[in-house]
This record gives sequence, C-alpha cells and structure tokens, in this order.
Amino acid sequence: MAELLTFENFANLGVLIFLQAVLGFDNLLYISIESQRAPKEYQKSVRFWGIIIAVGLRIVLLFTMIRLIDALKDPFYIFNIPGVLTGGVNFSTMVFVIGGIFIMYTAFKEITHMLTIHELGHAGGKKSSKSARQVVLLIVMMNLIFSFDSILSALAITDVFPVLAIAILASGLAMLLLADGVTTFLQKNRMYEVLGLFILLIVGVVLLGEAGPAAAHAMHNDDLQIRVFGYELLPMSKTTFYFSVVVLVIVEIVQTGYQRKLAAERGKNSH
Repeated sequence: MAELLTFENFANLGVLIFLQAVLGFDNLLYISIESQRAPKEYQKSVRFWGIIIAVGLRIVLLFTMIRLIDALKDPFYIFNIPGVLTGGVNFSTMVFVIGGIFIMYTAFKEITHMLTIHELGHAGGKKSSKSARQVVLLIVMMNLIFSFDSILSALAITDVFPVLAIAILASGLAMLLLADGVTTFLQKNRMYEVLGLFILLIVGVVLLGEAGPAAAHAMHNDDLQIRVFGYELLPMSKTTFYFSVVVLVIVEIVQTGYQRKLAAERGKNSH
C-alpha cells in the first residue's frame, strides 16, 4: 500500500482525472441526448443506471486490457491494395470504426427527426420510442466505446491499476452529478440540443480518425498505418476538436443573441 502513496502516483492521478473529465464531455453529451428517448418517467433512472453499469464495466475493461493489451494489438487483417487502401486492422481499429459510424448515424438520425417534426411540443413524445432497458444498454455500449480512447490514453500515462481505477470512478461520479443538469439545460434550450448533435457528428469523425494509426501505434510499425488513396487516415488532435467545439458554442451564443435583438427590433417597429 505504501508504494502507491508516491508523488508520481498522485501526479498521475491528477493528470488522469483531468484527462477523464475532458474526454468524458462527449460521453456525457451522448448520455444526456440518448436518455431522452426513454419514457419520461424513467429518464433520470436510465441516466443513473446507465452510468453506474458503464463505469463498472469500464473498470473491468481496464483490468482486462492491462492483462491482454499484447493480445489485442496484433493486426488480424492487412489491406494491401496499392494506391487505394493499405494498412493494418486490429481490435482497436474495429472499435473506433464501429463506434464512429454508430455515433454519426445516431446524430444524423436525430437531426433528420428534428427537421421532419411538425410541432416542437410533440418532439419529445416521438423521440421516446425505446424502452428504458434498451436506452440503458445503448448508453452502456457507447460508454464503453467512448472509454476506449480514454483508457488507451490513460495506459500511456501509467499502468498502476488502483490509480487508473480511482480516476475512472471519479469521472463516473462527475457524470452522475452533471448528467441531470446537462439534460435539463438541453430540454430548456432546444437550440443547444442541435448544437450537441453536431458536436456528436464531429466526435464520430474523431473516432474514425483514431482508427487510422491504431494498429501502427500498437505494433510500432508505420507500415500498418491505414492509407486511403495514398493519404494517411489520421486522428483529429484534441486541441482541434475542442477548438471546433468552442467555436460552435460561440457561434450559437452570438446567433441566439442576434436573433433576440432582431425580434426585439421587429416588436418595436410593429408598434
């Protein structure tokens, strides 16, 4: 126990908690949006149990990955179509591709739904098309997919299991505390739900980009980097991702303020 109480472990824990909080924003956003598809009376419990189960499974996944990381890194297929598609595919690649496509599909489907509804007041009822159990399963599944990149990033910082587990538990507690507030905010400010869905689209692109170098990084072999028509499939940097998110939020705030100002001016002119 004493060997865990070192300055290095405490410093790593601080970095990991910050990392989990930053990387968990998109996860929290997905949970807040997806939970609204459950019947209204179950939405709060769906968020609670979805997060609790997902955090528990995330710790199990972390423990498993620490033990099996070498077995997971070997590519099981290598594309070799010169000039068209080359590179290796391993377990991480598949997780990122499936997760990215699923998130983009979810966001696109919700955006399409918003464009086709006739009355905003009835939008919530139509969205509640899944049972509470189905939504919990979706949240758990996507939480694990979201957690994959954060776990890989965490393992790059330290492989001390107790330190990693504490960081994951802290991020889970933060999500429990913030999930209801984020959901309530989105319900009261529907325009930000649209913003959130477009952020999810970007998250899907980020995950697809992470698939490109997954096998190459795992095997330390640049030849396994996925290339499409000769161009490397590279991940978007976290700095670029969060800069994009900040720009979208600022644009939404400015546009909302400007629309209110125009509405006020029209109100004055009509009198």
